[in-house]
Amino acid sequence: MYSRKLRAQTRPHIHKRIRKSLRGNAKRPRLAVFRSLQHIYAQVIDDDSGRTLLSAGTNEKDNSIKNGGNIAAATETGKLVAERAKNAGIEQVVFDRGGHRYHGRVKALADAARAAGLKF
Repeated sequence: MYSRKLRAQTRPHIHKRIRKSLRGNAKRPRLAVFRSLQHIYAQVIDDDSGRTLLSAGTNEKDNSIKNGGNIAAATETGKLVAERAKNAGIEQVVFDRGGHRYHGRVKALADAARAAGLKF
């Protein structure tokens, strides 16, 4: 098992390796997830035009989430990003886990977005 410091140093390299094969476009943008200790963020990005189409996070002012560093907060963020994507006319996305393991909060966000109707 790696130490925390080593994992924090290797995550950008893992994300870079993942991004070689993932690319979002206008029809199917990229759903990128970033997880910090206290919050979780999700962005829907069109890589062709280099624009962020929409975003959601646990640190937004209109959010009712007190603690953003748990699975319940990630689930709410997943629902919120899926709802915003559907309102923007986006139904399919490519999931980018950002170099994090597909486990815990990242998995909860993805499952909630799928349950809310986003396809990936």
